[in-house]
Amino acid sequence: MSALAPIPGADPATLGVSPSLLTHLEWRLRQSVETMLTGDYRSVFRGRGMEFDQVVKYNWGDDLRDIDWNVTARLGEPYRKKFVEEREVSVLLVFEDDPSLQFGSAGRTRRDSLLELAALLMLIGSFNRDRIGLLYVSPTDFWLRRPVPGRDATMHTASMLLGQTPPPLDGPSTLDIPWRLLSRAASRHSVLAWLGPFAPGPEPEDWRAISRRYQTVGFRADDPWDLELPPNERLAVFDPVAGQVTELNTSSAASRAAHAEWTASREDHFHALFPLVRDRQALRTDEPVFDATVDFFHRRARIAAAGR
Repeated sequence: MSALAPIPGADPATLGVSPSLLTHLEWRLRQSVETMLTGDYRSVFRGRGMEFDQVVKYNWGDDLRDIDWNVTARLGEPYRKKFVEEREVSVLLVFEDDPSLQFGSAGRTRRDSLLELAALLMLIGSFNRDRIGLLYVSPTDFWLRRPVPGRDATMHTASMLLGQTPPPLDGPSTLDIPWRLLSRAASRHSVLAWLGPFAPGPEPEDWRAISRRYQTVGFRADDPWDLELPPNERLAVFDPVAGQVTELNTSSAASRAAHAEWTASREDHFHALFPLVRDRQALRTDEPVFDATVDFFHRRARIAAAGR
């Protein structure tokens, strides 16, 4: 079930994301990032370093724990301590372009949702003046852009990803993420956001070392069929991993049991990689990605605040 795609609309060229997506997202983000979202983002992703750097004016959204009360009392307005790590925050995205992402039962594929999410994360990081990097991996190719600052660099990286041709459905179906390549791709305590299908499977060999080095966050896109099969139907579907058409009988008790087992295994795998609920997010392809992303940051901020 994880790799099944309905024949109608299975051609990636007929789905995809709009070339104007970046412009649209940037316009929407300016309203959210400059208000509440900025504070939520900073409070949950900004490193809290041990090495003091300097005292700076307090801005809305800064961590209240960092206020220097002596300087604040002396100058009559709030000032806070700034730490070295805050100048070195990097966001490194890993986009796992697995063929199974081209599944879309509701007119929008998992890949579409994750591409839009990747663009959003890059733009949010750019607005917060972070360094943005990207590792793209498919069954036939991979490329890495190390984290660099600046809007122009971020827009270029996002455009490269959005313009990436989907892996062919009649080509190789497996891929290997070069985790060791990432072990020195960004500074310690940077954010590593992994976007992929997270099908059931073993933990990556170097995952524990990666998790110790970075703040790891996982993002998955769920199609409605991932959560519940349509009842009592016989459907001709294309399996991009197997590269063949097959018939799915959703009235079969065996099919529904196999689907339930796969769903539970997939959830267990996702939770094992990201044990904390604040570090994982499952989007839905039939719901707005923008709203889900904003909710994710708000939720992380509430969890961070409750843990203080």
